[in-house]
Amino acid sequence: MVALDTIDKKLLNLLQADAKATVKQLAIQLDLSATAVHERIKKLERQGFILKYVGLVNRSAIEKNYMVFCHVKLVQHTQEFLLRFEREVVALSEVLECHHVSGDSDYILKICVKDMQAYREFMVNKLTGLHHIGSTHSSFVINEVKNTTKITL
Repeated sequence: MVALDTIDKKLLNLLQADAKATVKQLAIQLDLSATAVHERIKKLERQGFILKYVGLVNRSAIEKNYMVFCHVKLVQHTQEFLLRFEREVVALSEVLECHHVSGDSDYILKICVKDMQAYREFMVNKLTGLHHIGSTHSSFVINEVKNTTKITL
C-alpha cells in the first residue's frame, strides 16, 4: 500500500467532511493550486483510497428512521451456507449493513424501516425466509448517539 503524505491525509479528511467541496475550495484550504488538488484526488481514486462519493439521506425525511440491529445465527457454518446467506441478504433493500462476526452470532445486520410494523413484515416475509437461519435476536435503537462515515487519518 502506498503511504499517504500529510497533504493527502488533509485532503481525505476534507473530502470526508464535504465531498461536494469544489477543487477550488479544497485548494484554498490546502494552500495548493487547483491543478495540484485535482491531480491528488485522481491519484487517491486510482490508488483505492477513495472508493466512491455518496449523498447521505436523512432517514427521517423518507420515513425510514426505525433502526434495528439484528443478530443472526445460521444452522450450520459450512461455506455453502455462509455464501448463500450472504448472497440472499445482499438483495434485501432494508439491510444497510451486514457483518460476519465472531461471538454468539454469525452476522449482525443493520436494518432501517419505517416502524415496528414494517420491521415485523420484513422479518416475517423476507428475513426468516432466507435459507439456513437458525435464530435471530433484534435490538432496537432508542437514540442514535453517534453516526459518522468519517475515518480519522
